[in-house]
Amino acid sequence: MARLCRTVQHYSLTLTLTVLLSCSCPALGKKKLYIGALFPMSGGWPGGQACLPAARMALDVVNKRTDILPDYELELIYYDSMCDPGEATKLLYDLLYTEPIKIVLMPGCSSVSTLVAEASRMWNLIVLSYGSSSPALSNRQRFPTFFRTHPSATLHNPTRVQLFQKWKWTKIATIQQTTEVFTSTVDDLEVRVKEAGIEISVRQSFLTDPAVAVKNLKRQDARIIVGLFYETEARKVFCEVYKEKLYGKKYVWFLIGWYADNWFKIKDPSINCTTEQMTEAVEGHVTTEIVMLNPETVRGASNLTSQEFIAQLMSKLGGKNPEETGGFQEAPLAYDAVWALALALNKTVGPLKAKGYQLEDFNYNNKDITAEIYRALNTSSFEGISGHVVFDAQGSRMAWTLIEQLQGGSYKKIGYYDSTKGNLSWYGNDRWIGSRPPADQTVVIEEFRYLSQKIFVSISVFAGLGILLGFVCLTFNVYNSNVRYIQNSQPYLNNMTAVGCIMALAAVFPLGIDGLHVHRRQFPVICQFRLWLLGLGFSLAYGSMFTKIWWVHTVFTKKDEKKDKSKHLEPWKLYTTLGVLLAIDILSLIIWQIVDPLHVTVEKFTKEAPKGDLDVLIQPLLEHCSSEKMNTWLGVVYGYKGLLLLLGIFLAYETKSISTEKINDHRAVGMAIYNVAVLCMITAPVTMILSSQQDASFAFASLAIVFSVYITLVVLFIPKMRRLITRGEWQSDAQETTKTVSSTNNNDEEKSRHLERENRELQKIIEEKEERVSELRNQLSERQALRSRRRASILTNQNYSSSSNAIPYRDPSSLAPPPGYPTSISDIPLIPLSFGNSSSLYQPDSQISRNNYHTSHLQLLYK
Repeated sequence: MARLCRTVQHYSLTLTLTVLLSCSCPALGKKKLYIGALFPMSGGWPGGQACLPAARMALDVVNKRTDILPDYELELIYYDSMCDPGEATKLLYDLLYTEPIKIVLMPGCSSVSTLVAEASRMWNLIVLSYGSSSPALSNRQRFPTFFRTHPSATLHNPTRVQLFQKWKWTKIATIQQTTEVFTSTVDDLEVRVKEAGIEISVRQSFLTDPAVAVKNLKRQDARIIVGLFYETEARKVFCEVYKEKLYGKKYVWFLIGWYADNWFKIKDPSINCTTEQMTEAVEGHVTTEIVMLNPETVRGASNLTSQEFIAQLMSKLGGKNPEETGGFQEAPLAYDAVWALALALNKTVGPLKAKGYQLEDFNYNNKDITAEIYRALNTSSFEGISGHVVFDAQGSRMAWTLIEQLQGGSYKKIGYYDSTKGNLSWYGNDRWIGSRPPADQTVVIEEFRYLSQKIFVSISVFAGLGILLGFVCLTFNVYNSNVRYIQNSQPYLNNMTAVGCIMALAAVFPLGIDGLHVHRRQFPVICQFRLWLLGLGFSLAYGSMFTKIWWVHTVFTKKDEKKDKSKHLEPWKLYTTLGVLLAIDILSLIIWQIVDPLHVTVEKFTKEAPKGDLDVLIQPLLEHCSSEKMNTWLGVVYGYKGLLLLLGIFLAYETKSISTEKINDHRAVGMAIYNVAVLCMITAPVTMILSSQQDASFAFASLAIVFSVYITLVVLFIPKMRRLITRGEWQSDAQETTKTVSSTNNNDEEKSRHLERENRELQKIIEEKEERVSELRNQLSERQALRSRRRASILTNQNYSSSSNAIPYRDPSSLAPPPGYPTSISDIPLIPLSFGNSSSLYQPDSQISRNNYHTSHLQLLYK
């Protein structure tokens, strides 16, 4: 290394003396400054074919200018690097160790520029590249003296980020070919999008075959995809894109813009997709391309417009086809690179003179001159053929970016992005191939599910008619409350039943009200209204019926010895029972509302894909009235009400055979309880299961309410109306006596009077029978006395016959039994007969007695 340094110093001193001697001679005119350049005239990128003529054009103009380096002339020494780092190493050695000294180096390809820029700092040389885009060169630690008029490939990234933000995308995906230039570009993109609040959700890479990477993009639902690969690999990628259907309105692809315009139509044996398939797959993709020719008609530092430059370049090329000339697009960058160097050197003349230096004093050891040239380039800013020329902190060109989109098989310009000013210029309106830019993910539209208006209106009609029927029944019951038959059915409890039914039917309307009718802030009021109407309606309607059946069972199913004492039913007990049931419900509702009030909760369902738009999903939402501990409260309420329903069924069954005048409609009440209990026990669990289906849940709950109310009103009130209408029993009691008794068995009042009449008749019969019994007793006493005397007489005769052996003559008629007695006197019992036995004895005559009188009459008597 020491030997190499001594050799470099020796050549530097020799070249310096040579330059000084040649430049000190006034006869030679301007002092020359030499530029060492490497132009790739062949190889992977033969950019020198157009860039070298462009650089010569710039040198000619600069050297003729009197306001730029008036005392100096720039001369270009160049070699063909063939875009090969190995060849470039040999040529770099020749440039450095061959006279004259080069004040700056100008390489082309990225691979060559990497080599030259890394080595040039050892010779204090500034490197200014015109055709290097590798992001790796934007590293000041590794390449401290490197500048380039060709923007870095990462310059696409600020443009992409601007577009992501413009279309409000927050998730993107990347797929890249595994090479250094694309890997570093993606790394830079990841940093930039993270700063912008955008996420790279999917990152895929491939070496030669992109099939797996494309499938992974599809599997992970990538929508906004940045593709970084060379043109040949691009065809492979989009053949797989076509197979996976990863294109269309749902997707947008971002590609590099320096492909040929017809790159997707070129036949490629490495793919098995047709041109039509490739055209379909690439339609709509967006490209970003560095602007290498100023789109505006302005005259910059060279006093040429971009159009005039192209015309002069075409003449230099001698009529060659631009599309077949390597580096034609980059030619403006080479032209501006020469101008950037000339302007920077011109800027250093004054500062160097102040320090006692001149540009011709440069050698590979003079760091002061290198520092001044670096400072001048770093602050460059001028209008060039390629646009505004300015370098960032890493020495990379900041330029405009052209944004194009493939529309109808050809690229259309849709905008520019000026990275120097952060300005996004758009052509006319916001162009897009589809109706709108695709989303970074499937657009989810929230859609509330509301109750079907047909169902709501239909059931509301039935509920309204039920309310009308309830008012009719209530009015009927109040108006006829003085009628004895109505009084015996406890009309005040019936009134409460009608009022409860009306309230329950009124609850159907708030049950059908949802976010379609009221604002969400008002919805909790509707929720509370539902709860109170339904709760109090059930308490009044069912509670009044339960009260009746409870007291019928309590009073009229006791043992016989207790019936007489408990037969009287006091009305206040009925009202107290109903009041207790109502108070329990009111207290529980108040506690619920205070401790855990109802509020609106939103239930989300599985997203649905509508027809016609492939990039939209519908998120169904359903509003519910709920609270924090809804299940606990429902469990308490359902448990309490369920016990009441079960107890009501039991009591109705126990009292089905009881007939009482105090509550004459308890059988109808029992029937209503059966129906209400069954409907409620079915409806409660079913509505909980169907809570997520608003139409079914509302229909089931509301129809259960409607049917329960209709059954209750019809069973309790319609028979009363029919009875009073058909029999006219609302007339006075005096008029009732004139009515016929054709329906005695169905009228309790008539039956009572009939039984009283029969009772009086039976009393008379009993009195007659008792008189007959008394007579028979007297006759029996006489017969017993007669028998006693006859026994004494017989004994006397026997004693006498034994002594006289003679039997006296007896008259047979004297021993004949009285009427109704058997012929044999010896059959008559000698013990006294009781009243029951004597009456039974004479039963053939009377055919009736006190104990075996017609049983049905006696039952009716004691009812």
